[in-house]
Amino acid sequence: MTNNREMLLREALSKIEKNNSICITSHVNPDGDSIGSVLALGLALKRNGYDNITMFIPDEIPRNLSFLPGVDLIQKEIPDNKIKTLIALDCGDLERIGIEKTVLKSIDSIINIDHHITNTKFGNINIIDPDASSTGEIIYEILEFMSVNIDKDIATSLYVAISSDTGSFKYDNTSPTTHIIASKLLNIGIDINFINVNLYQSRSIEKTKLLMASLSTMEILEEGKIALVNVTRQMLQSCNATMSDGDNIIDFIRDIDGIEIACIFKEIEDNVVKVGFRSKNYVDVSAIAKNFNGGGHKKASGCTIYTSIEEGKILVLKEIKNALR
Repeated sequence: MTNNREMLLREALSKIEKNNSICITSHVNPDGDSIGSVLALGLALKRNGYDNITMFIPDEIPRNLSFLPGVDLIQKEIPDNKIKTLIALDCGDLERIGIEKTVLKSIDSIINIDHHITNTKFGNINIIDPDASSTGEIIYEILEFMSVNIDKDIATSLYVAISSDTGSFKYDNTSPTTHIIASKLLNIGIDINFINVNLYQSRSIEKTKLLMASLSTMEILEEGKIALVNVTRQMLQSCNATMSDGDNIIDFIRDIDGIEIACIFKEIEDNVVKVGFRSKNYVDVSAIAKNFNGGGHKKASGCTIYTSIEEGKILVLKEIKNALR
């Protein structure tokens, strides 16, 4: 750990110790890294005498993450009492936090902990490590620095966070450090089969129907290098699915032979579309997302566009083709 990281951690811990109203949150449309990180840090602080902790995520918890220990402690509403310190995990910018701007302005301090290279450093304290595989990896190091006893529940949340953002340790953001931390978590006695069955091997019929509906819209372009799919509100209704049920569709199409860039368009409401990007080998899709005020990682990024899906495709496809050249 660098001297600068240690100084920032001490400053952050001082804020936590002095404040009696702390909220731990993450980005909207939560995933395994965000929820696992929130739970790991929240449970660790609560079990070490910090009773002033609220865990807040405004959106529905994806079905495949509902098994996580302590998930019932996550609130969907901001606590009535004034938040003095906000700990934002896995958020590239303030726009991805599901908290109204008026509430954000009333907060005394924000501790920003993240691993996205595109993070805007919006916090009063910014602990950003683009070399970390996941925010969960950073949280593990923070808990070690605090000499926290990482029990089985906390270890399970950390493992899910790290496994989710490394594609079950397949992506090239996986480092020797990642494997060392995973090994330590396994030694704590987590139930790896239970985790993997819930996380990767439990697809609902609704999620399966949504996958099939989305694949029916697939377009393969540029001599098989680009794959595009849609998820519309009408699909969700007809499949009785949620938007989080479509989270892994983009990974499915990226894995098609020859595809370099996969892109999914999710219709949130009229003229509001969330776009996800994945690349396989050489294209930096975070640079594509930046063109639309988004961000993320070199091989996984996203943005929001304010058009219809079809209009958005024209804009996005232009940038994708430029990135392939």
